[in-house]
Amino acid sequence: MYYMGLDVGGTTVKGMIVDGNGKIICEENAPTRCGEELADCIIDLADTLVRHAGKTYSAIKGIGVCSPGTIDANGAVVFSGNLKLKNYPLKELLSKRLSVPVNILNDANAAALGEARFGAGKGYKDSVLVTLGTGVGGGVVIGGKLFEGNKGAGAEIGHMVIERGGNICTCGRRGCFEAYCSARALTARTKWAMEEDTSSDMWKTYSYATADGRTAFEYMDVDRTARLVVNWYMKYLACGLVNLANIFRPEIILIGGGVAAQGSRLTVPLQKLLNEELFGGSDYAPVKVECASLGNRAGGYGAAASVMN
Repeated sequence: MYYMGLDVGGTTVKGMIVDGNGKIICEENAPTRCGEELADCIIDLADTLVRHAGKTYSAIKGIGVCSPGTIDANGAVVFSGNLKLKNYPLKELLSKRLSVPVNILNDANAAALGEARFGAGKGYKDSVLVTLGTGVGGGVVIGGKLFEGNKGAGAEIGHMVIERGGNICTCGRRGCFEAYCSARALTARTKWAMEEDTSSDMWKTYSYATADGRTAFEYMDVDRTARLVVNWYMKYLACGLVNLANIFRPEIILIGGGVAAQGSRLTVPLQKLLNEELFGGSDYAPVKVECASLGNRAGGYGAAASVMN
């Protein structure tokens, strides 16, 4: 039997058909049609996937769809600003037209499930995915199953406070994990540091306009100001990870998103900091820190995985 995973983004819907082992049979993308046309857009892509895979819907055991925003127990998108949706009955609309079981879930949760089932978290029962991109998102997998909280509105890990009264977050609170550890926050700190130190080597190849989340990491070995930025970032990132580790005590924390491209330059110091600050130490119940491995396929894999059981 085969499974379909569809990952709805603000500009593109990515789709895949996989077998039970996660082997990709077919992949296709389509431009996102937001608002009331979203269900039609998803069905058109599903039809394309089935056709290009040389299958029929009778061979598809289930279709999982992940979307940004809050998803309720009935598979409705309660709210998604990027998709211009409010109380949109996505599962109901798809189920009426598809002769296949459909499941709808949040995109960050789907990515966490995808990594747990087929990515860097494979083989671990308990894992947490932290994505460091424009914001800070992720998901929690306990006993191989997603933890989503009351009405699917939980596991918003980017909005735990790590600095009381700190920098303003997009959610309106101050001091959120996202306000300090997103790629956007890292970029802002880098630009601030460059303005403070006009002699920094970072100015050699970057301007205020072009500096981004990679800049400080590129120069950290040769420039003191860049190194201070990275150390600042690591301090707050480790604080957030230790909080997650102390609450859930997963076997592994996976780092995804654009910042994860730093690989071991990110995970090695984070592992050291986490081991030093973990409640009770790291000998009895250690928590690994590694980079996620599925990239932008994680959501699709997780959506497909959500209909496998």
